[in-house]
Amino acid sequence: MISIYEHKVLVLPSDIDENRHANNLCYLRWMNEAAIAHSEANGWSAQRYLELGSNWFARRHTIEYLLPTLEGDELIVKTWIGDWRNIRSTRKYRFVRKKDQAVIAEAETLWAFVNLATGKPTRIPQIVTDSFVIVRF
Repeated sequence: MISIYEHKVLVLPSDIDENRHANNLCYLRWMNEAAIAHSEANGWSAQRYLELGSNWFARRHTIEYLLPTLEGDELIVKTWIGDWRNIRSTRKYRFVRKKDQAVIAEAETLWAFVNLATGKPTRIPQIVTDSFVIVRF
């Protein structure tokens, strides 16, 4: 079981906006990629969630930008589960620039676990929660 997952990202020219740094939407994309990779690393692929009949839906994203991210930067997006609350889970993220270990952003997503047949939130099954470690800090 991987408690804190490290997802590697290279900032591409297409990620850069008119302000000459990575666009806000890139951070959301990287957060989503890191969350999916962490889930897969702990045995929960998209297919497995579909077989369960439920999946995660984002309710809220929060990002605090601390330093700009520039073309060519190599990032490590660290992600972990912060908590479980019946039908919800908070996933945390820390964006670290590889070359100097500077924290460039911190973020979190509040996820809801949704029954795909009804479209309504449903309790997170223990088989899912048992596959992840809650990290608090």
